[in-house]
Amino acid sequence: MFDPRDLKDIQELGIDQAQVMAQIQVFDQGVPALDILRPATIGDGIMDCSMDQWRHWARIFEQQSKALEVVKFVPASGAATRMFGFLFDFLNSFDPNQQRLSTYLTQPENQAIAQFYHNLKEFPFVDLIRQKIRQLYPEFKTWTKEKRFYTMVSVLVQEHGLNFGRLPKGLIPFHRYKKNIRTAFEEQLYEGAFYAATNDEVYTHFTFSPEHLEGFKDEFSQIKSRLERHTKKNYHISYSFQKDRTKTIAVDLENKPFRDDQGRLVFRPSGHGALIENLNEVKADIVFIKNIDNVIIQEQVPEMALYKKGLAGILLDYQSQIHEYLKALSSRPESVSMDALTTFLWKSFGLHTPPKSPEDAFELLYRPLRVCGVVANTGAPGGGPFWIQDEHQIVNLQILEGAQFDQSNSRHRDIFGQATHFNPVDLVCGLRDHEGKPYDLMNYRDQRMSFIAHKTHQGRPLKALEMPGLWNGAMAKWHTVFVAVPIETFNPVKTVNDLLAKAHRPLI
Repeated sequence: MFDPRDLKDIQELGIDQAQVMAQIQVFDQGVPALDILRPATIGDGIMDCSMDQWRHWARIFEQQSKALEVVKFVPASGAATRMFGFLFDFLNSFDPNQQRLSTYLTQPENQAIAQFYHNLKEFPFVDLIRQKIRQLYPEFKTWTKEKRFYTMVSVLVQEHGLNFGRLPKGLIPFHRYKKNIRTAFEEQLYEGAFYAATNDEVYTHFTFSPEHLEGFKDEFSQIKSRLERHTKKNYHISYSFQKDRTKTIAVDLENKPFRDDQGRLVFRPSGHGALIENLNEVKADIVFIKNIDNVIIQEQVPEMALYKKGLAGILLDYQSQIHEYLKALSSRPESVSMDALTTFLWKSFGLHTPPKSPEDAFELLYRPLRVCGVVANTGAPGGGPFWIQDEHQIVNLQILEGAQFDQSNSRHRDIFGQATHFNPVDLVCGLRDHEGKPYDLMNYRDQRMSFIAHKTHQGRPLKALEMPGLWNGAMAKWHTVFVAVPIETFNPVKTVNDLLAKAHRPLI
């Protein structure tokens, strides 16, 4: 199947022929269907806390955090192309010399661009557009309304202007304050001071794309002193890239290796699940995980931070109980009540199968722990909390994406439709065991949760294999606790118009 050049390409990625053959086999056999039982709901897999309880859990974390290594982990690899997608569509479909803008904006399919146009002055980057236009187009003010707006959009997203359509989302200005504008990158660092700081030190790890590294390093050098003055904290950033060895082979529609116009094998990034390798290299007791675009204005950060610290306090409470059991099972197994342990596993993680022996109990307990904030469904896309039964007939909690449901299966459709909450990528993770040693996170994945996606390359259709998502199958065999958090803690920016929401409008 592979010629010498293929084998050289495979070797340069850091993988071997057997791995590639195993990936092709997945395309041939398909991804096994999951045995999905029901959605997790309040009282059945999802904890609900009163405000007093949130304060209690936050205090627990505050009291213990000084003795812990805490890191905030932020996936920040992607470009902002989708964020500005409807603006690129506008540039492709509107002719400023032939069409009337007022007519175009009233058409139902153009509602997004109309909202952008009518609120242009409210975006944090509007002054940057104006500055760039003054540099490039001295006669701008004499042009028609159509040409002026078309040019402003072009300057915003295209390479000759600000090039925001190609920048990473983290470097896009999200919020405008009286004295400055802040990118999503800066807001992530700022809020970290309120819940991820230990002894006035804030450690944040970002996953960048290599081509964006210099941009982030330049941004950090410009904002570091301002952040440290404002928060009275010291900032440290580290970064990593998605590894080449996590790429997967693409196949054609007949599941044969896909080749490009030069006859070379095509390997594609395997999705954010590949970042489990990056997370595995983070040295910390506690890791907060949050997507780069889920930020809020600084006035709202202290309230949001209460819930982040509360999630961490819940994690520390569960983790202390797990560690006590593991220590006892290691040194004094006869002192452990199997009935009490069975009750703990059932009430904490929904594990109904009693351990058969102390060794079995140790194996059930010995795994990383995550506490996941979930918010009430609002129609926004996102993975949700569900009960599933794994290949060993063990019932457990998982975060599942819509793509993992078989839409041709009426039972799957019903379960998906009954979901009450979804996960906005609001996770706190415990990565060390009862002896303080790091878990090897690669041992706790479920390869059954891979995705097969249909894509194109050079205009030709192909099938791509995405590894189990970072907070889906890549963490499938972790202990999982779901906790309901307020919807106000979830403010992602999926399109540029999301910046018009209240959570992204500082009081200036």
